Amino acid sequence: MVGSEITRLVVVRGNSASGKSCVAAKIRDRFGRGLALVWQDNLRRTVLREHDVPGGANIGLIDTVARYALDAGYHVVVEGILYADRYGDMLAGLVADHRSVSRCYYLDIPLEETLARHVSKADADYLAHVTERHLRDWSRQRDLLPGSLETVIGAASTLTDTVGRIMLETRPRRPGLTIQQPATASWAS
Repeated sequence: MVGSEITRLVVVRGNSASGKSCVAAKIRDRFGRGLALVWQDNLRRTVLREHDVPGGANIGLIDTVARYALDAGYHVVVEGILYADRYGDMLAGLVADHRSVSRCYYLDIPLEETLARHVSKADADYLAHVTERHLRDWSRQRDLLPGSLETVIGAASTLTDTVGRIMLETRPRRPGLTIQQPATASWAS
């Protein structure tokens, strides 16, 4: 078992440029300290400098970092493309082992929308290295985890609505707890 009865585990998955990083960052902004972001891209590309391959070392590293943070009392958001055939067993094990509320979300955004979101990114270095061809090659339609583990969130859900929903669905069930209302935000924020 991992974590405690008060820790929360959230997994945010979806295709590249679907808004996963924005959702994770806004959850952290809303929550504040005590929440660890476990970003697939950071651990895989920056820490290990590894390609996304079946059986890659990053899979175990993501699992280890998430478990360590949960055991240290942090709430955890695991974010990434996290293809179901490569990361599904690890994510299912993490959710099964977590002692408290765990929720998984899949951002189901059509390819044309992810292409539009991609070109609106402000990171020029990223745009120079990740092309439309990459996005098309990486895209998998409804790459859901087995066992109905995920809630699917479609393109009609705004960033504010998506973050609000996740915060509401993972909030502690204590009398008198209030949820801060989010400021209006866009996916490009």
